[in-house]
Amino acid sequence: MKLVQINLQPHFGGGEVYTAFLCRALSQLGVPTRLLLHPRAAFWERLQLPADTKRIAVADHADLQQHLPDGSLWLLSHGPLPVALRTATPGRLRSAIAHMPVQGRDPAAFADHDRIYAVSGWVRDGLKAAGLPAWDAPLYGVADFIGQSGTGTIHRTSRYDWDRRKGRDRLFGWLEPLAETLRPHPLFVRRDGLTLGIVSRLTPIKQFPQLFSHLAPLLARHREVNLEIFGCGGYASVRDLDRALAPLPTGQARFWGQQGNVAGIYRQLDYLLSGLPEKEALGLNIIEAQACGTPVIAVNAPPFSETVLDGETGFLYRDPRQDAGADFGRLLGELQAGRARPRPELAQEHLARFSFAEFVERLRPVVADAERQTSRE
Repeated sequence: MKLVQINLQPHFGGGEVYTAFLCRALSQLGVPTRLLLHPRAAFWERLQLPADTKRIAVADHADLQQHLPDGSLWLLSHGPLPVALRTATPGRLRSAIAHMPVQGRDPAAFADHDRIYAVSGWVRDGLKAAGLPAWDAPLYGVADFIGQSGTGTIHRTSRYDWDRRKGRDRLFGWLEPLAETLRPHPLFVRRDGLTLGIVSRLTPIKQFPQLFSHLAPLLARHREVNLEIFGCGGYASVRDLDRALAPLPTGQARFWGQQGNVAGIYRQLDYLLSGLPEKEALGLNIIEAQACGTPVIAVNAPPFSETVLDGETGFLYRDPRQDAGADFGRLLGELQAGRARPRPELAQEHLARFSFAEFVERLRPVVADAERQTSRE
């Protein structure tokens, strides 16, 4: 059996971190990878893929077929398989990792797949409800910091990630770096008080503007609570987040842009703050923070209720869209009054679920199944 993984994303994110540790886990199980990737995705160089992962840049979807080897073949796409590769062929397993829930989306994107591997129970349940061939056990993920760049210091960088496919972003993406050279790039220094942090790309699936439309007025009443935002996003995402944070006094929230050394960031936070849940598939940042000993504050709903132990590795609160943020306000008051901070490092059984060793074991039956499927003529 030969394995071909497909990840054609030009931008670096959680799905690319996932691809890297998946390659390492498959290598440990004796399965080398031929990885088809976007020609402009230079970040793969720093992710330290295993020696038996062969990277191949593919300029166009029409060129995918020519990079597929002969013989039994396991096709594994990150996200739905490209349509050109969905044709049923003897000895070929058509599969995908579902990095996004289908709830609220068109499940037809996963038509003509033989297997779909969900990254959480929340994603799996949506696939099954849509009648799709979901693998029963969610794969979850790993707190993986291999290949991180950056030093121990953190300086402010641009908070924008320009989408070069849009005319406005192409223009701003040319002008903003010039303006960035004239701006100060201060060193991050933790401030007195309670520090909440966002460590994430500022993408629409996180729903940060909607979240802070409820939470910002509450945070504004607690000026000793600091909000530190590490990540970048498109123009509209940053603009909408700015508007949602407008009730905060000047300086209470600070943007630091995309950073390479996220492990160093987590350890300087009192709590990681998640976005809203239902468009999220897993939230690798939540797993990473807990592995670094940083507790998480998240909405009490899947997938976050799968990855956070309430009171032990963080706190879960009621969705603020249901109570206008009252439960979050209650929690914030308790933290300000001295409520004990959870210690995720003590929840060893919970953390072990998201270890590399456990990930390899979850993959073992997946590999055995793929070998059976591709051996059928």
